[in-house]
This record gives sequence, C-alpha cells and structure tokens, in this order.
Amino acid sequence: MDEETAETATVGEQLRAAREAQGITLEDVASRTRIPTRHLESLELGEWAKLPAPTYTIGFAKSYAGVVGLDRRQIGEDLRAEMGGGALAARPEAQVFEPADPARVMPRWLMLAALLLLVAAVAAFLYMRNQDLTAPDEVAEAPATSEASPAGSVPASAAPNATPTGPVVITANEQVWFQVRERGGRNLFQGELAPGQSFEVPATATAPVLRTGRPQSIRISVGTADAPAVGPADTLVSNVSLAPTDLMRGPAATAPAAVPPVTP
Repeated sequence: MDEETAETATVGEQLRAAREAQGITLEDVASRTRIPTRHLESLELGEWAKLPAPTYTIGFAKSYAGVVGLDRRQIGEDLRAEMGGGALAARPEAQVFEPADPARVMPRWLMLAALLLLVAAVAAFLYMRNQDLTAPDEVAEAPATSEASPAGSVPASAAPNATPTGPVVITANEQVWFQVRERGGRNLFQGELAPGQSFEVPATATAPVLRTGRPQSIRISVGTADAPAVGPADTLVSNVSLAPTDLMRGPAATAPAAVPPVTP
C-alpha cells in the first residue's frame, strides 16, 4: 500500500493490507490474539454492527496491529476517529457486555464503603476475641451445667463461615484478556477489558468458568467481598470455577489448570 493510499484507507483496509503483505491468514492472527476470527473479519470489512462495543473493538484493532507490525497507538486513534460520528459510537456498551441489569451493579464508592465496614467488623471481632482470651481464669472454672444439650444442636462457633452473596464481578486492574464460559458450553464473554472496566457474570449462569493468562491483572469480587487470586502472575489458568463458594475458598477450590503462557 503506497503512502497516498494508506492515508485514505480505513483501519480495516490497513490491517488487511499489512496482514496480506506478511503472508499470514486471519486464523494466524486469531490464534496469536485470541480474538475470534469472525470479529477480525468484521474489523477488516468495517462491519461495525457485528462487532462489540467501541472500547473492545478498538482493543481488538490494537491487538491485531501488534501482530502485523503496525503502530498500535496510531491504529487506535485512527479507529476512534473513524467511529467518531458513526452508528458504532452511539451504541451503548452495556447492551453487549452487561447481560445483567446495570442497576444491580454497586457504585464504586458504595463498594469501598462496604469494604471499610467489613474491615472494621473484622477488627472488632479480633479485639473481642482477644478480650475473651485474656479474661480471668474464674470464668473458665465456672461449674458445668447438668442439663444436656439438645440432640443435634451445634455450637455457634462450629458453624461454617457464610459465603458472601451478591453478583460475581471481574474488574481489570490493567488491560487484560480473559474468557468466561459455561463449563463445556457457550461463551458468556471473551475479549479485553481496559483498566477499571468490569464484567458481571450473569446470574443465570449455571457453571461459569474463567480462562486468562494474566491472573494478576484482574480482581474478582463476590458482592462486596474480594476473592483470593485465582493463580500465579503471568500464568495461563483455565476452567477456574466462578461459583461464589469456590472463589472464596481460593485456588485449591477453583481447581484451575495452570500452565506457563505460550509466547507467540
């Protein structure tokens, strides 16, 4: 593509020309970026109606550019300008990547306040427990009651900790790719999130699992509680259970298959 043609070519045409010049196929690009071939095809043809929200479409284009040797930043800016007055820019992003009712997602400030309250409650519990441990010995020597406990009763201290309730939300700490699907079934989400963006696992999902090559770049919360990390940094994990109970018990319960990521 000569200089004059490049200046008037669309982003899709630039990407296709660079790919064909290197003699690689769309399937090669899809394999290296983990972006579905149909999205790459729509990107080359400028079929915006078949692509997800603008943020993700721009992310796809930048990943594609990195594979074929184009300037990622310039491609992102060109595509943003190209979409500036089009129908794609006017589409609400929540229609594609927010399958749950957006009203159910807590505002960030409310989540922070709830987290602070939780920390305060834990601190109060630890303080009271410490007071109990330092109480006078006479308390421990009090005569035992002769009344037997009712059959089947369980001491309150023996009750298991309750699993937090609420939506399971995956938030990007930095730009990251991940996939959420039903175990052995359909995709619920696949793509990149920019820093600060979130994806809420649909409440209707029966056995959702996670796949990502950068566990350190995401934060998973259940309601107002943060779940432990799902794997070591820069390690590919897959089939990580997103059930609230499994998430809160940590990596041993989510049982991911962890392998070092493949370098293209």
